[in-house]
Amino acid sequence: MSCQQVLREKGYRLTPQRMMVVDVLHGAEHHINAEEIFQQVKKNYPYANISTVYRTLDLLKKLDLVTEIDTGDGCLRYHHLEKGHHHHLICSKCGKVSEMPESLLVNLHKAISRDYNFEPNLNHLAIFGLCADCKTKKSKNK
Repeated sequence: MSCQQVLREKGYRLTPQRMMVVDVLHGAEHHINAEEIFQQVKKNYPYANISTVYRTLDLLKKLDLVTEIDTGDGCLRYHHLEKGHHHHLICSKCGKVSEMPESLLVNLHKAISRDYNFEPNLNHLAIFGLCADCKTKKSKNK
């Protein structure tokens, strides 16, 4: 179901500013932060306010239409869930981000549910560590 349908069904107004935020998220090639969304919205709607972007992102998160992820750089980034689930491997040394498929977490989800009687939300996960290049450099320096 599209964002517009979900918003309309839940009784939320489809304001031009709200829909511009949704459009920017839909058009983003990668994860995007609130400031980047704001700059794109502002091009088409110069009177836009950054607080509108944050309120819209909060609403979209609440409705499970976007995910929020901290990639370790102190900046929250957003991803529209219609683009699918995936997870991130983030090098804590060089900052390189790689994607990994959700299928790798199926057994983890099952184990947590079974062993801890806990329903994990593994919709968007960031795992920090060392990429192959930094791992190689680290072992050479020993």
